[in-house]
Amino acid sequence: MSTDTRGDSLDGSAPATERGDRLVLLACSATHLVTDGLAAAFYPLLPLIALDLQLSYTAVGSLRAVLRGGSSFLQLPAGYVADHIVETTLLGGGMMWLSVGFAAMAAAAGFWSLMAITAVGSVGGNFQHPIGSAIVSKLYEKSGRGKAISTLNFSGDLGKMVLPALAGAVALVYGWRGAVLALGVLGVVASVGYALSVRRLAPMARTSPSAREGGERVAGWGIQKPFSFAIVSAIGIIDDATRSAALTFLPFIMTAKGLDTEKVSLLLTLVFACGAAGKLGCGLLADRFGNVGVIVITEGITALAILAVVPVDPLLLIPVLVVFGFVLNGTSSAIYSAVAEMVHVERRARGYGLFYTLTLGVGTAAPILYGLLADAAGITAAFVAMAAILLTTIPLALVMDR
Repeated sequence: MSTDTRGDSLDGSAPATERGDRLVLLACSATHLVTDGLAAAFYPLLPLIALDLQLSYTAVGSLRAVLRGGSSFLQLPAGYVADHIVETTLLGGGMMWLSVGFAAMAAAAGFWSLMAITAVGSVGGNFQHPIGSAIVSKLYEKSGRGKAISTLNFSGDLGKMVLPALAGAVALVYGWRGAVLALGVLGVVASVGYALSVRRLAPMARTSPSAREGGERVAGWGIQKPFSFAIVSAIGIIDDATRSAALTFLPFIMTAKGLDTEKVSLLLTLVFACGAAGKLGCGLLADRFGNVGVIVITEGITALAILAVVPVDPLLLIPVLVVFGFVLNGTSSAIYSAVAEMVHVERRARGYGLFYTLTLGVGTAAPILYGLLADAAGITAAFVAMAAILLTTIPLALVMDR
């Protein structure tokens, strides 16, 4: 009798076809598209918010940090909750929460009320990354994990392509408040559609392959390679901090070059489009050549692209942003795939929850710190510092598997 259980459902209740696996992946990808798309749509609106509310670079960084922080610090509890509540239900609930919070931003009277609404609304973003990654990595535990993870990541960047462009278009007519309201309503509609279709998928995403095969339950965190997990977490922190800060202040670099809001939104869409290609491509490359090599090469190119984006002429900005987007976002597929190799499948949700709490949580301070540097020494100095710090990931990656 064959021991391959790729065709079984994840709760052992009924056989699941490859089509069922793809449906689960599609459901997780849909929530990733909306969740990441909403967060990314904030970027092109920041200059408009700053102008309307008279904000400094530090205040802008703080606003972005609150959105990131609120979506990060509860990811570890989210991993624990996933042990008791169907993961697909948590994904839908988180998407709805974030969408309602986004719509509520339109009612903010000033900076502090906007900060408060952003902090509360962003809590809904805690569920997507640890739970979505855990579901997909468990479902494709036996084969194709790198491709599946990169597909999940690709969907997030697809949202980053579409929703920022939509935000920029709406903001041209209705301002930033009209844009956040429209995007929030769109997210609510998507959440309702997801809820109506998700029941049939819930059993397939309930437990891991080893559990259905009668394997022994694992106690504790299930981290099988503590040193490697610590190293990949450090790489993730630096990578995510750089990405968050670079994307926060990139619109200001573009605006300083004389570009209007519509052009900034389109160029950010280009960055995210190339980032989507990077996440998909780097995931496939990691399956073939290994995670370490992909991390070393992409982080080095990212540092060079960060240095190039500041002085480049607006006419040459597009080719620079193509490379910038591909490597800036592509590295994460190799990083996330590496995490799965270091955590037992039975504790994958908790492992990802811990990883994302460390990387996204600690990285949340990056926009504030780089904002302080930009206020004190200029935006160019902030981008040079980003590149220099990012280069430290290369020696870390070289010892990751030891």
